[in-house]
Amino acid sequence: MAIESTASSRQRLEWQFLTVHDIVVETPRVKTIRLKAIGWAGHLPGQHVDIRLTAEDGYHAERSYSIASPPGDELLDLTVERVEDGEVSPYLLDTLLIGDRLELRGPIGGYFLWTGTENRPLCLIAGGSGITPLMSMLRHRYRATNRCPAVLIYSSKSLQDVIYREEIGEMIRRDTTLHVVQALTREIPPDWTGHRGRIDRNVLAANCFAPAEEPAIYVCGPTGFVESTAATLVELGYEPLGIRTERFGPSGG
Repeated sequence: MAIESTASSRQRLEWQFLTVHDIVVETPRVKTIRLKAIGWAGHLPGQHVDIRLTAEDGYHAERSYSIASPPGDELLDLTVERVEDGEVSPYLLDTLLIGDRLELRGPIGGYFLWTGTENRPLCLIAGGSGITPLMSMLRHRYRATNRCPAVLIYSSKSLQDVIYREEIGEMIRRDTTLHVVQALTREIPPDWTGHRGRIDRNVLAANCFAPAEEPAIYVCGPTGFVESTAATLVELGYEPLGIRTERFGPSGG
C-alpha cells in the first residue's frame, strides 16, 4: 500500500538493497513482495519504507509502502496495489522478479504504531489495501503469548479484492478473541453472510469495543474513508486522541 510520509522521518535513514525472495499474488491487483531481511534493522507494526527505482539516465522514482510482516520475521513483506499510470507499482507488479534487488530505506514512522504493550482492546478498521499495516499488527498479536481482545472491520469492493483472505480466515478459526467483520461494497455474492455496503455508524457502533473500554483504534485506507470513519467514531463517543489514522498518499503509483 502506498502511503503518505514526511521528509523529517527520512533524514537519518540510509538506502540499502534487499533481495526479492518471493512474490505472492494476493488479488488480481495486489501482490506481496517478500524480501530477504539480511541487514534489515527491524521494524514495529505500522511502520513503512521508501522504495526507490532508478532509470538508466539517473531518474529516480520513489514511493512509500507499508510493511505487512510482523517484527522479527525472516522476510520483509511489502504489499503493493496497482496504481493505473503509476511509475512504481507497475514495475513492482509486472517486471520485478525473484532474485532481483530492491532499493529501500526504513523503517519510517513513529505515530501509527501498535506494539502490544498496552493492556487495551484493539480495534482495526481498514479500507482496501489499508489492511496492509494492520496486518502487521494482527500478525504480531497472533504470535503473542497473551493476546488482547481484537476486532477487525475490513471493507473491500468485492470478494476477489479481499487481501490476505485465507490467512485472516485461519486467524478467525484459531483465535476466539479475534472478531472480524468483512464488508463488501460493490460486487456481492448472493450467499454473502458478511456486511453489505459501506462501513457506517451502525457497523462501528455494533462491533467496536465500547468507548468506556478505551480501545486502541487504528484506521487506514483512502482519505475519504479514513476521515469519515474517524469523524463517526468521535461522534460515537470515542476519544479523538485514541484514534490513530493513516491514509493513502495523493500521488501513489
